[in-house]
Amino acid sequence: MTELYNKTSEKDKRQYLRNNMPPAEQLVWARLKGRQVEDCKFRRQYSVGAFVIDFYSVEIKLAIEIDGDSHFRDGADVYDLERQSLIEAARIQFLRFTNTQVYEELDAVIELISQMICDLRELPHPSPPLYKGREQEKPPFIRGVGGNFS
Repeated sequence: MTELYNKTSEKDKRQYLRNNMPPAEQLVWARLKGRQVEDCKFRRQYSVGAFVIDFYSVEIKLAIEIDGDSHFRDGADVYDLERQSLIEAARIQFLRFTNTQVYEELDAVIELISQMICDLRELPHPSPPLYKGREQEKPPFIRGVGGNFS
């Protein structure tokens, strides 16, 4: 495949994760699949390097992560930061939500995703990723926070 995206070496991991999606991811996927949000195509369990993103739109380079219990264990924050840095270095925008946000405010989560899709479509197409040894400007980190999305 490619050096960065959906590497063959990560295929088994992607398939396992697709076949064993947590309930919160299943809820979000039910709303994203089939271009239901802003006619934007999302893929499940898409890999960038050695990391697998829950949902990804190739068209607008948007990653969506649903953080379950594994993201709140000791050391998980360091792993998540390393992972996010690599993904952002590939000029991919990032939205992150917790399971609680999905369960309690799914419509608000989908609305934020919809708004981000619209915002990204108004921007010029991002330049290709910058590789090691070159200066790079990181895109902003966007995080769905708290219980109030307004």
